[in-house]
Amino acid sequence: MALWCISHCVFGQTIIEGKVTDAETGDPIPFASVYFQGTTIGVPTDFDGFYRIKGEAKSDTLVVSYIGYETKTKAYQKGVTQTINFQLNPEATALSDFVVTAGKVENPAFDILRQVMDHKPMNDKRRLAAYEFDSYNKIEIDVDNISDKLRQKKFMRKIAAVLDSIEVIAGEDGKPILPLFISESLSRYYYRSDPRLSKEEVLKTKITGVGIEDGSLISQVIGSSFQQYNFYQNRMNIVEKEFASPIADGWRILYDYVLEDSVTIGGEFCYLLDFKPKNDQELAFVGKMWITKRDFAIKQIDATVQRTANLNFIEKIKIQQELDRVENGAWLPVKTRVLVDVAEITNKSAGFLAKFYTSNQNLRVTEPRDTRFFDRAIELSEQSREYDESFWEQNRHDKLTPTEINVISMIDTLKNIPIVKTWTTLAKTFARGYVEVGAFDLGPWPFLLGNNNIEGWRVRVGGRTNEHFSRRWQFNGYMAYGFDDEKYKYGLGATWIADRNNWTTFNVNYRKDIDQFGIQPDALTDIDGGTAFLALTQLGNLVRPFRYESYQLGAFRQFSRAFSAGILLTNKSFQPEFDFRYRTNLEKPDSPLGTDFSTSEVTLRLKYARDESFIINDNSRISLGTLRWPMFMASVTRGFKGVAGGDFDYTRINLGVQQRLKLGFWGVSNYQINAGHTFEDLPYTLLNAHIGNEQIVYTTIAFNTMQFYEFVSQSYASLRYQHQFGGFILNRVPLVRKLKWRLVGTGNILFGGVSQSTLDVQALTDENGNSLPQFDVLENGRPFAEVGVGVENIFKFFRVDYIRRLTYLENPGVEKSAIKFSFNLSL
Repeated sequence: MALWCISHCVFGQTIIEGKVTDAETGDPIPFASVYFQGTTIGVPTDFDGFYRIKGEAKSDTLVVSYIGYETKTKAYQKGVTQTINFQLNPEATALSDFVVTAGKVENPAFDILRQVMDHKPMNDKRRLAAYEFDSYNKIEIDVDNISDKLRQKKFMRKIAAVLDSIEVIAGEDGKPILPLFISESLSRYYYRSDPRLSKEEVLKTKITGVGIEDGSLISQVIGSSFQQYNFYQNRMNIVEKEFASPIADGWRILYDYVLEDSVTIGGEFCYLLDFKPKNDQELAFVGKMWITKRDFAIKQIDATVQRTANLNFIEKIKIQQELDRVENGAWLPVKTRVLVDVAEITNKSAGFLAKFYTSNQNLRVTEPRDTRFFDRAIELSEQSREYDESFWEQNRHDKLTPTEINVISMIDTLKNIPIVKTWTTLAKTFARGYVEVGAFDLGPWPFLLGNNNIEGWRVRVGGRTNEHFSRRWQFNGYMAYGFDDEKYKYGLGATWIADRNNWTTFNVNYRKDIDQFGIQPDALTDIDGGTAFLALTQLGNLVRPFRYESYQLGAFRQFSRAFSAGILLTNKSFQPEFDFRYRTNLEKPDSPLGTDFSTSEVTLRLKYARDESFIINDNSRISLGTLRWPMFMASVTRGFKGVAGGDFDYTRINLGVQQRLKLGFWGVSNYQINAGHTFEDLPYTLLNAHIGNEQIVYTTIAFNTMQFYEFVSQSYASLRYQHQFGGFILNRVPLVRKLKWRLVGTGNILFGGVSQSTLDVQALTDENGNSLPQFDVLENGRPFAEVGVGVENIFKFFRVDYIRRLTYLENPGVEKSAIKFSFNLSL
């Protein structure tokens, strides 16, 4: 009898282990409840979705449940050790999982949340003077929800055949996915709080992807720097949007909460709280968080942004995070998993999954490093590319799952399908603007063909070398021909990259072409937002066109993370193609008139941007902008008469400041303040011509109700302001909220003037007394002003602005108001 009892206790105990994953993505589901049906015996899954449960129960059914997923059951065999895996299907009604009702008794979750608020300063990692950690990052991008109609397309048949042969990627009950990209990286991350600076040294990378041949750019963006999620911030930046944290200062206004349970996790007794936004269209989360009883800190959190939020193309964003306490009491993430589920645009297309995983080890609180150490926010090791699998087996923080091994295998197969090669080449060409042919890039293709009233039809061919040719030298050139003016235009240039660490370049350029006065942005204007506008101004009737020939020498250096400087030496000859005259001797009002003129000038440009960061793409550098601080710019130009044919002496200064202000709940503001002055009397073509906009396209670099070349200034000051409310206002309008439109407000104001002495030297008539085209001058104290209101996110792609001109309505030919359209693709 005793022997039977011993054998039953030892050999008859039920032990079940396995993994719980998402049926649509194949990702693990941490924190899910696994329990024997009809009992209180249960365990949660760990961060990687694994569980191990043992015990006895009357039933033979194992249950798995988790918020946002359908509950699933499976039969198990009693008295033996076994493996049972679960795949859960997402539930469409996750936001309705709990209901909060008003009553006399206060919600018990509120007392816990007040304690969380009180302890936030102590628990927030940003209070640490400095810390460091080793980081392992893994990114996977897949195509999912491939429709039957899409699979039947001719170009998809071979791809579908590969997909059908490896459907195990999504698991036994899951949907097949088509992997496009998977990467791994090892890096070292550094942080200091005063001033707030961070740096990542990307040590090793491994990239496998369809259409990915050179991973130098991608290697810089797959590390820990782009996976920093801190729920102790009131607002978190995700896919360029600001999301309210469930422990934000305004928590009671934004969220509803339920105290669901208490549980011990990693030796910490925790309260389990459910949360969801009061308004389901707010950029906020629904999910669970585990709050420690001792420190009232987040131990674990599972937060999801669902498709009801005012986001485009996004089905779901899920962030799962596990944190540990470090010395001095603050909590740092040790594991983070992020899923971005991009919805299908049409029912004939497919969706995308982007999956990010970060593991941090060797977390250490340290003394702050010198600020110079942080000059380069992202530093890529010269020997970073590592494809030896034995190295990764020894150094990656977690083993690859069978699913991820299958993903790599499928990508290698897909890369060799001819139709895939063709489509990836076309996609890269469209995105880059150039066709890559070995060591050369041909293009840019948007300038291949054009038409205007001076040249008629214009064709252009050109190109540049890329880093396959040299990482030190880049050469570029183009040739264009106009069929009406029957003239060739061309340009040549060379750049020497002397230092890629402290970005230092020297360049020389020659151009002989055609342009127009009053359209070119000044030295401080960001043209990124006006590309479409500038392209349109090159078509049709050119405004005050001129031919030119220019020689330019330039040098640039990034002296520190914040400060950079550049110098340009330019000699340029102008040949106006419209009625224009100037006094050849500006000091004599009766001096002979001239048409063509030349300038020889030196320009010094300075920029101070305290927290600007960059990544290097091929042989160029891309700014990622600033996070919190404004960007200050200044330029000084000195023109020399008699040097290399220059016709004028002059000094010009321009000053500017711009900033993007994230105001959380209220939206995002952008402002730009510019001012400038030209000290000498000059022909009006060399003064500041403010950019007007007679096109139907809205642009941020122009005054949108001002005519082309309507105003010219010798001294000026301007303010451009735009506020994007997001869904703050229109989300609350019952009949409009379903459209997910977003309100925009704009306002521009310009002060300027021209001295009387400068006006006196302008030529009003030609040699025969015929009137010449002139310009308007802003009156002292009377600015040009316009305000506007717009709606963006129309059909997810378009923006419409109504702009009202407030001043100088008496000028001939002006329109008091204008409606402008623009293409605006945003999430």
